[in-house]
Amino acid sequence: MVDPQPGGCCRCCCSFIFTLGLTALFMWLSLRTDNPTCYIQYFYLPGLNTTLKNSTNNTLVIELRLENGNKDKGIYYDAINLTFYDFPNKSHLMGNYTIPGFYQGHKKKATKPGSLALNKTLLSQATYPNGTAKFHVDLATAVRFKIMAWKTKRHKLDVGSDVDVNNQGIKTYEKKIKLRSGASGHKRYCAQMGALVSSVVLVFLDF
Repeated sequence: MVDPQPGGCCRCCCSFIFTLGLTALFMWLSLRTDNPTCYIQYFYLPGLNTTLKNSTNNTLVIELRLENGNKDKGIYYDAINLTFYDFPNKSHLMGNYTIPGFYQGHKKKATKPGSLALNKTLLSQATYPNGTAKFHVDLATAVRFKIMAWKTKRHKLDVGSDVDVNNQGIKTYEKKIKLRSGASGHKRYCAQMGALVSSVVLVFLDF
């Protein structure tokens, strides 16, 4: 009998490893998720508007913008908790506001308006002599990602930003203010998923 060519087995193994690599890449791309991007779109304090004479209004009107940048993954939000502080160092709590949980489809954007009454004393103390002020806003929630018919476990989302307000009670930054986070929890999750995919590849290679 004629022995098979030595290169045939090598080519078969290389083809198998290449196919397995593509499969692993596809799995990684399918399981990889990106957290939603959160913005403060509107921020208005009528009580700081110097054009309104003798205004004692302590209402804050705010509007959030939530964007799901995932191409094929929906997001389930738990209740979204907003916390407001009088200074960037978060020395005093001024108020809280909660947005009910909801589902957001892939590549979708959501606008969530709301209003609340802030602590009058702290609001007065936080206002500079020229009528301007600076606040800090924290957003805390948990999200689950919908990948086809499967839902991931909950992942905490904690972001925040400082907000400068002019003497008309409006945020000074004309564009949306992005809420940012220094937490690495989601990065750890992505690393875990990458390790899982690598483990699957190694198991197949052992066979």
